[in-house]
Amino acid sequence: MDYTQERVATLHDYGGADPDAPVERATVVVPMTEREHAGLAADGVLSTLESLAPERVLVPLRAPAERVPDFVDWLDEFDLPLSVLWCSGPRVADLLAEAGLDGERGKGRDVWLALGVAADSEYVVVHDADATSYDERDVPKLLAPLAGEFAFAKGYYARVESRRLYGRLFRLFYEPLLAALDDRHDADVVDFFGAFRYALAGECAMTSDLARSMRIPRRWGLEVGTLGEAYRVVGADAAAQVDLGFYEHDHRSVSGPTGLGDMSEGVAAALFRALEDAGVDPDYETLPERYAEAAERFRRGYAADAAFNGFEHDPSAEREQVETYREAVAPPGADGRLPAWTDAPIDPSDVVDAAAADLNAVR
Repeated sequence: MDYTQERVATLHDYGGADPDAPVERATVVVPMTEREHAGLAADGVLSTLESLAPERVLVPLRAPAERVPDFVDWLDEFDLPLSVLWCSGPRVADLLAEAGLDGERGKGRDVWLALGVAADSEYVVVHDADATSYDERDVPKLLAPLAGEFAFAKGYYARVESRRLYGRLFRLFYEPLLAALDDRHDADVVDFFGAFRYALAGECAMTSDLARSMRIPRRWGLEVGTLGEAYRVVGADAAAQVDLGFYEHDHRSVSGPTGLGDMSEGVAAALFRALEDAGVDPDYETLPERYAEAAERFRRGYAADAAFNGFEHDPSAEREQVETYREAVAPPGADGRLPAWTDAPIDPSDVVDAAAADLNAVR
Protein backbone atom coordinates (compact mmCIF):
# COMPACT_ATOMS: atom_id res chain seq x y z
CA MET A 1 0.00 0.00 0.00
CA ASP A 2 1.41 3.36 -1.02
CA TYR A 3 1.51 6.00 1.72
CA THR A 4 4.67 7.89 0.71
CA GLN A 5 4.90 11.67 0.73
CA GLU A 6 6.35 13.77 -2.08
CA ARG A 7 7.81 17.29 -2.18
CA VAL A 8 4.17 18.39 -1.91
CA ALA A 9 1.72 16.96 0.60
CA THR A 10 0.12 13.84 -0.90
CA LEU A 11 -3.35 12.80 0.25
CA HIS A 12 -4.11 9.14 -0.51
CA ASP A 13 -7.45 7.42 -0.85
CA TYR A 14 -7.09 4.10 0.95
CA GLY A 15 -10.63 3.11 0.04
CA GLY A 16 -13.70 5.29 0.28
CA ALA A 17 -12.13 8.58 1.38
CA ASP A 18 -14.97 11.10 1.61
CA PRO A 19 -13.69 14.12 3.54
CA ASP A 20 -15.67 17.04 4.89
CA ALA A 21 -15.03 20.03 2.66
CA PRO A 22 -16.41 23.57 2.13
CA VAL A 23 -18.29 22.69 -1.07
CA GLU A 24 -21.01 25.24 -0.29
CA ARG A 25 -18.37 28.02 -0.36
CA ALA A 26 -16.88 27.04 -3.72
CA THR A 27 -17.48 27.87 -7.36
CA VAL A 28 -16.86 24.88 -9.61
CA VAL A 29 -15.50 25.95 -13.01
CA VAL A 30 -16.21 23.45 -15.80
CA PRO A 31 -14.82 24.69 -19.14
CA MET A 32 -16.66 23.41 -22.19
CA THR A 33 -16.57 23.66 -25.95
CA GLU A 34 -19.26 22.81 -28.46
CA ARG A 35 -18.16 19.16 -28.51
CA GLU A 36 -19.44 18.68 -24.93
CA HIS A 37 -23.02 19.60 -25.88
CA ALA A 38 -25.37 16.91 -24.51
CA GLY A 39 -22.47 14.48 -24.29
CA LEU A 40 -22.70 11.52 -21.93
CA ALA A 41 -19.58 12.48 -19.98
CA ALA A 42 -20.58 16.13 -19.51
CA ASP A 43 -24.13 15.08 -18.63
CA GLY A 44 -22.72 12.76 -15.97
CA VAL A 45 -20.49 15.46 -14.52
CA LEU A 46 -23.32 17.98 -14.22
CA SER A 47 -25.77 15.41 -12.86
CA THR A 48 -23.23 14.48 -10.20
CA LEU A 49 -22.71 18.12 -9.25
CA GLU A 50 -26.47 18.36 -8.60
CA SER A 51 -25.98 16.14 -5.54
CA LEU A 52 -23.15 18.29 -4.13
CA ALA A 53 -24.81 21.71 -3.87
CA PRO A 54 -21.79 23.94 -4.57
CA GLU A 55 -22.20 27.69 -4.21
CA ARG A 56 -22.13 27.97 -8.01
CA VAL A 57 -21.18 26.12 -11.17
CA LEU A 58 -19.59 28.34 -13.80
CA VAL A 59 -19.28 27.11 -17.39
CA PRO A 60 -16.89 29.13 -19.55
CA LEU A 61 -18.16 28.19 -23.00
CA ARG A 62 -16.19 28.42 -26.23
CA ALA A 63 -18.60 27.82 -29.11
CA PRO A 64 -19.83 29.58 -32.27
CA ALA A 65 -22.91 31.79 -31.94
CA GLU A 66 -25.22 29.39 -33.77
CA ARG A 67 -24.49 26.61 -31.26
CA VAL A 68 -24.94 28.68 -28.11
CA PRO A 69 -28.75 28.78 -27.71
CA ASP A 70 -29.17 24.99 -27.76
CA PHE A 71 -26.15 24.59 -25.50
CA VAL A 72 -27.53 26.98 -22.90
CA ASP A 73 -30.97 25.37 -23.07
CA TRP A 74 -29.36 22.02 -22.32
CA LEU A 75 -27.43 23.45 -19.37
CA ASP A 76 -30.65 24.98 -18.01
CA GLU A 77 -32.07 21.47 -17.58
CA PHE A 78 -29.77 20.78 -14.62
CA ASP A 79 -30.87 21.63 -11.11
CA LEU A 80 -27.80 23.71 -10.36
CA PRO A 81 -26.90 27.33 -9.55
CA LEU A 82 -25.26 27.40 -12.98
CA SER A 83 -23.98 30.41 -14.91
CA VAL A 84 -22.71 30.41 -18.48
CA LEU A 85 -19.82 32.67 -19.41
CA TRP A 86 -19.76 32.72 -23.21
CA CYS A 87 -16.12 33.38 -24.03
CA SER A 88 -16.45 33.62 -27.83
CA GLY A 89 -18.79 36.61 -28.15
CA PRO A 90 -17.87 39.88 -29.90
CA ARG A 91 -18.29 42.11 -26.84
CA VAL A 92 -15.92 39.97 -24.80
CA ALA A 93 -13.41 40.09 -27.67
CA ASP A 94 -13.75 43.87 -27.94
CA LEU A 95 -13.33 44.29 -24.19
CA LEU A 96 -10.08 42.34 -24.21
CA ALA A 97 -8.81 44.08 -27.34
CA GLU A 98 -9.43 47.53 -25.86
CA ALA A 99 -7.49 46.48 -22.77
CA GLY A 100 -4.56 45.22 -24.86
CA LEU A 101 -5.34 41.60 -23.98
CA ASP A 102 -6.37 40.37 -27.40
CA GLY A 103 -4.63 37.23 -28.65
CA GLU A 104 -5.01 33.50 -29.16
CA ARG A 105 -8.15 31.82 -27.94
CA GLY A 106 -8.10 28.49 -26.18
CA LYS A 107 -8.84 26.65 -22.99
CA GLY A 108 -6.42 28.77 -20.97
CA ARG A 109 -8.12 32.00 -22.03
CA ASP A 110 -11.52 30.55 -21.14
CA VAL A 111 -10.36 29.46 -17.69
CA TRP A 112 -8.66 32.81 -17.07
CA LEU A 113 -11.91 34.64 -17.78
CA ALA A 114 -13.73 32.26 -15.45
CA LEU A 115 -11.20 32.56 -12.62
CA GLY A 116 -11.76 36.30 -12.39
CA VAL A 117 -15.50 35.77 -12.06
CA ALA A 118 -15.32 32.69 -9.82
CA ALA A 119 -12.96 34.31 -7.32
CA ASP A 120 -15.84 36.09 -5.61
CA SER A 121 -16.32 32.70 -3.91
CA GLU A 122 -13.97 31.70 -1.11
CA TYR A 123 -12.70 28.71 -3.09
CA VAL A 124 -12.49 27.78 -6.76
CA VAL A 125 -12.44 24.26 -8.22
CA VAL A 126 -11.54 23.68 -11.88
CA HIS A 127 -12.10 20.42 -13.71
CA ASP A 128 -12.84 19.14 -17.18
CA ALA A 129 -16.20 17.89 -18.42
CA ASP A 130 -15.05 14.81 -20.33
CA ALA A 131 -14.53 12.31 -17.49
CA THR A 132 -16.76 9.25 -17.77
CA SER A 133 -15.53 8.11 -14.35
CA TYR A 134 -16.49 11.30 -12.50
CA ASP A 135 -17.25 10.70 -8.83
CA GLU A 136 -19.27 12.82 -6.38
CA ARG A 137 -16.28 12.72 -4.01
CA ASP A 138 -13.94 14.43 -6.49
CA VAL A 139 -14.88 18.01 -5.59
CA PRO A 140 -14.81 17.43 -1.79
CA LYS A 141 -11.46 15.67 -2.14
CA LEU A 142 -9.97 18.62 -4.03
CA LEU A 143 -11.37 21.14 -1.55
CA ALA A 144 -10.47 19.30 1.65
CA PRO A 145 -6.82 20.48 1.80
CA LEU A 146 -7.93 24.10 1.39
CA ALA A 147 -9.95 23.91 4.59
CA GLY A 148 -6.66 23.15 6.34
CA GLU A 149 -3.20 24.56 5.73
CA PHE A 150 -3.07 24.61 1.93
CA ALA A 151 -3.90 27.14 -0.79
CA PHE A 152 -3.71 24.83 -3.83
CA ALA A 153 -4.65 21.21 -4.48
CA LYS A 154 -4.11 19.13 -7.62
CA GLY A 155 -5.83 15.87 -8.47
CA TYR A 156 -3.95 12.79 -9.60
CA TYR A 157 -5.21 9.47 -10.90
CA ALA A 158 -4.31 6.38 -12.88
CA ARG A 159 -4.84 6.61 -16.65
CA VAL A 160 -5.62 2.94 -17.32
CA GLU A 161 -8.47 1.93 -19.65
CA SER A 162 -9.37 -1.13 -21.68
CA ARG A 163 -6.17 -2.87 -20.52
CA ARG A 164 -3.92 -0.11 -21.87
CA LEU A 165 -1.74 2.54 -20.26
CA TYR A 166 -2.79 6.02 -21.35
CA GLY A 167 -1.54 9.38 -20.05
CA ARG A 168 0.96 9.32 -22.90
CA LEU A 169 1.90 13.01 -22.84
CA PHE A 170 2.65 12.80 -19.13
CA ARG A 171 4.59 9.55 -19.01
CA LEU A 172 6.44 9.87 -22.34
CA PHE A 173 7.06 13.63 -22.37
CA TYR A 174 6.55 15.50 -19.12
CA GLU A 175 7.96 12.90 -16.74
CA PRO A 176 11.20 12.15 -18.68
CA LEU A 177 11.67 15.85 -19.44
CA LEU A 178 11.62 16.60 -15.70
CA ALA A 179 14.06 13.74 -15.14
CA ALA A 180 16.44 15.21 -17.72
CA LEU A 181 16.21 18.60 -16.07
CA ASP A 182 16.72 17.15 -12.60
CA ASP A 183 20.00 15.58 -13.73
CA ARG A 184 21.46 19.08 -14.23
CA HIS A 185 19.50 21.35 -11.89
CA ASP A 186 19.41 20.85 -8.13
CA ALA A 187 16.53 23.30 -7.67
CA ASP A 188 13.46 23.22 -5.45
CA VAL A 189 11.20 24.23 -8.34
CA VAL A 190 12.32 21.20 -10.40
CA ASP A 191 11.58 18.94 -7.44
CA PHE A 192 8.20 20.64 -7.09
CA PHE A 193 7.19 19.97 -10.69
CA GLY A 194 8.48 16.41 -10.47
CA ALA A 195 6.50 15.63 -7.33
CA PHE A 196 3.08 15.69 -8.97
CA ARG A 197 1.95 12.21 -9.87
CA TYR A 198 -0.19 13.44 -12.76
CA ALA A 199 0.84 17.02 -13.40
CA LEU A 200 -1.27 17.27 -16.57
CA ALA A 201 -4.54 16.60 -14.75
CA GLY A 202 -7.14 19.31 -15.33
CA GLU A 203 -8.57 18.90 -11.83
CA CYS A 204 -7.44 21.40 -9.21
CA ALA A 205 -8.72 23.68 -6.46
CA MET A 206 -7.42 26.93 -5.04
CA THR A 207 -8.26 29.80 -2.73
CA SER A 208 -9.81 32.89 -4.26
CA ASP A 209 -6.65 34.89 -3.48
CA LEU A 210 -4.58 32.44 -5.50
CA ALA A 211 -7.12 32.41 -8.34
CA ARG A 212 -6.76 36.19 -8.63
CA SER A 213 -2.96 35.98 -8.58
CA MET A 214 -2.32 33.50 -11.39
CA ARG A 215 -0.98 34.35 -14.83
CA ILE A 216 -2.52 31.91 -17.30
CA PRO A 217 -1.36 30.53 -20.69
CA ARG A 218 -3.89 31.19 -23.45
CA ARG A 219 -4.05 27.70 -24.94
CA TRP A 220 -2.22 24.50 -24.05
CA GLY A 221 -0.01 24.37 -21.00
CA LEU A 222 -2.78 25.53 -18.64
CA GLU A 223 -2.27 22.65 -16.20
CA VAL A 224 1.49 23.11 -15.94
CA GLY A 225 1.12 26.88 -15.96
CA THR A 226 -1.13 26.79 -12.91
CA LEU A 227 1.44 24.63 -11.10
CA GLY A 228 4.14 27.20 -11.86
CA GLU A 229 1.95 30.02 -10.61
CA ALA A 230 1.05 28.11 -7.45
CA TYR A 231 4.77 27.69 -6.77
CA ARG A 232 5.47 31.37 -7.47
CA VAL A 233 2.60 32.74 -5.39
CA VAL A 234 2.20 30.39 -2.41
CA GLY A 235 5.17 28.00 -2.60
CA ALA A 236 5.54 24.23 -2.44
CA ASP A 237 4.59 23.95 1.21
CA ALA A 238 1.13 25.39 0.50
CA ALA A 239 0.42 22.90 -2.31
CA ALA A 240 -1.07 19.41 -2.07
CA GLN A 241 -2.09 16.62 -4.40
CA VAL A 242 -5.13 14.43 -3.94
CA ASP A 243 -5.82 10.84 -5.02
CA LEU A 244 -8.85 10.72 -7.33
CA GLY A 245 -8.49 7.03 -8.16
CA PHE A 246 -8.96 6.01 -11.81
CA TYR A 247 -10.00 8.45 -14.51
CA GLU A 248 -11.45 7.62 -17.88
CA HIS A 249 -11.97 10.29 -20.49
CA ASP A 250 -11.37 11.20 -24.13
CA HIS A 251 -8.08 10.36 -25.82
CA ARG A 252 -6.38 12.52 -28.43
CA SER A 253 -4.36 11.56 -31.46
CA VAL A 254 -0.69 12.50 -31.54
CA SER A 255 -0.88 14.55 -34.75
CA GLY A 256 -3.18 17.39 -35.78
CA PRO A 257 -3.88 20.90 -34.47
CA THR A 258 -5.41 19.63 -31.23
CA GLY A 259 -3.25 16.52 -30.94
CA LEU A 260 -0.68 15.56 -28.33
CA GLY A 261 2.19 16.85 -30.46
CA ASP A 262 0.68 20.33 -30.50
CA MET A 263 -0.10 20.09 -26.80
CA SER A 264 3.49 19.11 -26.00
CA GLU A 265 4.67 22.49 -27.28
CA GLY A 266 2.34 24.31 -24.90
CA VAL A 267 3.30 22.07 -22.00
CA ALA A 268 7.01 22.61 -22.64
CA ALA A 269 6.63 26.37 -23.00
CA ALA A 270 4.65 26.64 -19.76
CA LEU A 271 7.17 24.48 -17.91
CA PHE A 272 10.25 26.30 -19.18
CA ARG A 273 8.70 29.70 -18.53
CA ALA A 274 7.95 28.75 -14.93
CA LEU A 275 11.46 27.36 -14.44
CA GLU A 276 13.01 30.53 -15.84
CA ASP A 277 10.77 32.61 -13.55
CA ALA A 278 12.28 30.68 -10.63
CA GLY A 279 15.86 31.26 -11.80
CA VAL A 280 16.55 27.97 -13.59
CA ASP A 281 18.47 28.31 -16.88
CA PRO A 282 17.92 25.10 -18.91
CA ASP A 283 20.60 24.10 -21.41
CA TYR A 284 18.33 24.04 -24.44
CA GLU A 285 21.17 22.89 -26.70
CA THR A 286 21.69 19.56 -24.95
CA LEU A 287 18.25 19.09 -23.39
CA PRO A 288 16.52 17.45 -26.41
CA GLU A 289 19.04 14.61 -26.45
CA ARG A 290 18.96 14.22 -22.68
CA TYR A 291 15.16 14.15 -22.82
CA ALA A 292 15.20 11.42 -25.49
CA GLU A 293 17.56 9.29 -23.39
CA ALA A 294 15.38 9.69 -20.31
CA ALA A 295 12.24 8.98 -22.35
CA GLU A 296 13.66 5.67 -23.55
CA ARG A 297 14.35 4.68 -19.96
CA PHE A 298 10.80 5.58 -18.95
CA ARG A 299 9.38 3.83 -22.03
CA ARG A 300 11.12 0.60 -21.08
CA GLY A 301 9.75 0.86 -17.56
CA TYR A 302 6.19 1.41 -18.77
CA ALA A 303 6.54 -1.45 -21.26
CA ALA A 304 7.52 -3.75 -18.38
CA ASP A 305 4.60 -2.45 -16.32
CA ALA A 306 2.19 -3.15 -19.19
CA ALA A 307 3.57 -6.67 -19.68
CA PHE A 308 3.41 -7.31 -15.93
CA ASN A 309 -0.33 -6.59 -16.04
CA GLY A 310 -1.01 -8.31 -19.35
CA PHE A 311 -1.85 -4.99 -21.07
CA GLU A 312 -1.57 -4.17 -24.74
CA HIS A 313 1.55 -2.16 -25.55
CA ASP A 314 3.06 -0.82 -28.78
CA PRO A 315 6.74 0.06 -28.25
CA SER A 316 7.20 1.27 -31.81
CA ALA A 317 4.34 3.77 -31.52
CA GLU A 318 5.70 5.04 -28.21
CA ARG A 319 9.17 5.57 -29.68
CA GLU A 320 7.56 7.55 -32.51
CA GLN A 321 5.75 9.71 -29.98
CA VAL A 322 9.00 10.46 -28.20
CA GLU A 323 10.49 11.70 -31.48
CA THR A 324 7.45 13.94 -31.99
CA TYR A 325 7.65 15.34 -28.46
CA ARG A 326 11.39 15.92 -28.80
CA GLU A 327 10.64 18.74 -31.25
CA ALA A 328 8.88 20.62 -28.43
CA VAL A 329 12.02 20.79 -26.26
CA ALA A 330 12.98 24.36 -27.11
CA PRO A 331 13.05 27.83 -25.51
CA PRO A 332 9.53 29.06 -24.69
CA GLY A 333 9.55 32.17 -26.86
CA ALA A 334 7.57 35.34 -26.12
CA ASP A 335 5.50 35.37 -22.95
CA GLY A 336 1.85 35.50 -24.01
CA ARG A 337 0.31 34.72 -20.63
CA LEU A 338 -2.75 36.60 -19.52
CA PRO A 339 -2.05 38.69 -16.41
CA ALA A 340 -3.10 37.98 -12.88
CA TRP A 341 -6.51 39.48 -12.18
CA THR A 342 -4.88 41.56 -9.44
CA ASP A 343 -2.91 43.30 -12.23
CA ALA A 344 -5.46 43.20 -15.06
CA PRO A 345 -6.60 46.46 -16.68
CA ILE A 346 -10.23 45.26 -16.61
CA ASP A 347 -12.52 44.06 -13.85
CA PRO A 348 -14.26 40.67 -13.78
CA SER A 349 -17.59 42.50 -13.62
CA ASP A 350 -16.80 43.96 -17.05
CA VAL A 351 -16.38 40.40 -18.37
CA VAL A 352 -19.68 39.31 -16.80
CA ASP A 353 -21.53 42.23 -18.38
CA ALA A 354 -19.99 41.76 -21.82
CA ALA A 355 -20.60 37.99 -21.84
CA ALA A 356 -24.20 38.45 -20.67
CA ALA A 357 -24.86 40.98 -23.43
CA ASP A 358 -23.33 38.63 -26.01
CA LEU A 359 -25.46 35.76 -24.72
CA ASN A 360 -28.65 37.79 -24.80
CA ALA A 361 -27.94 38.85 -28.38
CA VAL A 362 -27.90 35.29 -29.69
CA ARG A 363 -30.74 33.77 -27.63
